[in-house]
Amino acid sequence: MINVAIVGAKSYTGEELIKILYKHPNVKIVSLSGRMQGTTKHICEIYPYLKGKVDILCEDINEKKIAEQSDLIFTALPHKVSMEMVTKFYNFGKKVIDLSADFRLKDAEIYEKWYESKHISPELLKKAVYGLPELYRKKIKKATIIANPGCYPTTIILGCYPVLKEKIVNKKSIIIDSKSGISGAGREFVKTYHSPNTYAYKIGGIHRHIPEIEQELKCLITFTPHVIPQERGMLSTIYFKLKKSISENEIIQIYKKYYENEPFVRIVESAQTKDVENTNYCNIAINIDKRTNNLVITSAIDNLVKGASGQAVQNMNIMSGFDEEEGLI
Repeated sequence: MINVAIVGAKSYTGEELIKILYKHPNVKIVSLSGRMQGTTKHICEIYPYLKGKVDILCEDINEKKIAEQSDLIFTALPHKVSMEMVTKFYNFGKKVIDLSADFRLKDAEIYEKWYESKHISPELLKKAVYGLPELYRKKIKKATIIANPGCYPTTIILGCYPVLKEKIVNKKSIIIDSKSGISGAGREFVKTYHSPNTYAYKIGGIHRHIPEIEQELKCLITFTPHVIPQERGMLSTIYFKLKKSISENEIIQIYKKYYENEPFVRIVESAQTKDVENTNYCNIAINIDKRTNNLVITSAIDNLVKGASGQAVQNMNIMSGFDEEEGLI
């Protein structure tokens, strides 16, 4: 049994963490905090459906108090804010799983270019482990700081990894079209969103997840994200130029081999958001456009679970020596 804290409990990802962790047999939630403006509220006042299930005060953030109570801390805070908290918790000797982008990029200069903010702890970037279990499980087991991946990068990296490793596609002509439910942009965005409305944004290679994806895959991408009128769910469609003649079935077998021991990756005929909603699964489908000889990969997740809080719990399980699926199935 471990004691955990959630900093940023009022965010979408903080809420999702509470929903997962209060049922986890090896976890006790001992601290919930956020920007409370000097007030305190029981968490079930903020999320009434938790009444009778979670009766904990949500308080203003007090780093020392949180560290004293906890074995492991989740930081579900905005980019730029999180780095200060993570640094303090690390200095208190605590394990931290950070759901922001503040520790995902290994190069401080690249972070500062894309996030337009000075990184206060560049020395910790090398210590942080990118928390994608399918690629970095061994490192995650020994980590003190986990940089939980972004939701778009999770769909894209898992969708791309096998064919890039096998060198059967062109690494410099990858086109990615991704669609996200409105929760992916956070609560403040949802307040201003007018449904139904679907649109592309950050067009022309300016989305902040691009350097994260390119860092992990060591490739060059064209990436366009879209907002779609549903609360949760994410689907990425990835287009590759094949370097050699290969059948669709051969590529399917490659993916099955790479992910055969991965509890949360499923190779399917059709990747759809409805099939992964409220789960920690990533569903991947493989197709070849025979007319153009292009490979098309579709990859679907729930952006709040495998794209954020579920993956964070998966990382916690690995770090703590628990069954990786505990609390997530």
